[in-house]
Amino acid sequence: MVDITRRHLMAGAAGLAAASALGGRAFAQAAAPTYTPESGAELRLLRWVPFVKGEEAAWNANSQAFTEATGVKVTIDQESWEDVRPKAAVAANVGSGPDMVMSWFDDPFQYPDKLIPVTELANAIGEANGGWYDGPRGYAVKDGEFIAMPLCAIGNAICYRDSHMKAAGFSEFPTDSAGFLELCKALHGKGTPAGFPHGKAVGDGNNYAHWLLWSNDGEMVDEQSKVAIDSEATRKAIAYAQELYKTFIPGTESWLDINNNRAFLAGQVSLTANGVSLYYAAKNDPAMAEIAEDIRTHVLPIGPVGKSVELHQTTSLSIFKHTKYPEAAMAYLQWMYEADRMNAWIEGASAYCCPALKGFADNPVWTSNPIHAPYAKASESLRPNGYAGPLGPASAGVMADYVLVDMFAEAVTGASADDAIRGAARRAGRYYS
Repeated sequence: MVDITRRHLMAGAAGLAAASALGGRAFAQAAAPTYTPESGAELRLLRWVPFVKGEEAAWNANSQAFTEATGVKVTIDQESWEDVRPKAAVAANVGSGPDMVMSWFDDPFQYPDKLIPVTELANAIGEANGGWYDGPRGYAVKDGEFIAMPLCAIGNAICYRDSHMKAAGFSEFPTDSAGFLELCKALHGKGTPAGFPHGKAVGDGNNYAHWLLWSNDGEMVDEQSKVAIDSEATRKAIAYAQELYKTFIPGTESWLDINNNRAFLAGQVSLTANGVSLYYAAKNDPAMAEIAEDIRTHVLPIGPVGKSVELHQTTSLSIFKHTKYPEAAMAYLQWMYEADRMNAWIEGASAYCCPALKGFADNPVWTSNPIHAPYAKASESLRPNGYAGPLGPASAGVMADYVLVDMFAEAVTGASADDAIRGAARRAGRYYS
């Protein structure tokens, strides 16, 4: 058994100097906790299926290096984005299964008493790397205690075909939602339509639905966590969504996270919202060279609210209390956040994963390609899904139950705005009671 010391896991001043060379900034090193893996320890991590091969390769390489240094075998179980949430909840509630989970949004708030607090480690890592961005940090802290380690935000931006936009009569991408609707109408008229998921898509469906609501100045709850979805702002958001839906390719009401990718790469749609993975899926396929060359990205348009309001999916790392090897699990997390390894992972992800730590904002990946620009500030700019109330079990439940996503899906496929809103308010009220 190898005793993993502060010198091995946090790399000290030399590691921070290396981080600076890779694009991270050096900060004063906090006193790092020390974790000694238990004899015979093995770990299982449940994570979402990667959309960027470089991200997966870098994560696996860092994990393998941990195994070589400690003798602790790490098995990584990959599940679809939609399946991570229910599988993690089952593991938490039955007290068996994976030792750790890479989860979505405020999922840790669904089972906080089933998780090992990581406050000491999170504080040390935060102090050593410029601090945590407020958005990702909010998804990991309950009552002042870190119940998870913030990992990253997966930025969401408009991906579009430049030549199709110009053929539709637009020389530049519209920055406001009114102009965006006109662009989508023009694209539809040219037979090169847009498409956004109205199905139960963990990432793209939630990002789109929250942007629709927030950009029209609506909110699910107010600052006192009182359900506030029944409002004129929500009705305006629905009216706008109904007009946009008319310009979409048929079938978006059943789309999951993979469907808009497939439709775009197949040439069925020429505009959607996605992570930078969509661009790299085309760029890395010689048969799609023409599409890759034509792709452009842009932040989501600004609506009547008058400012950029975007969700961005956020992911965190948690350790279940049922693990037999808590020291090994803590050591693994500490290892993965070491500066040189985190920088390698960020670079491998090719702008797909925006780090939760401010100290990695200078990683050269963000300026290496203009396509990356709309994704560079995802961790800094994201608005949490519990807005305008605090995150907690209620916001987590409403998100996991797709209350907002379903409201828009019902409204664009035939339900009246009043019926869709009443249904959403009733469902949200079960959590915010």
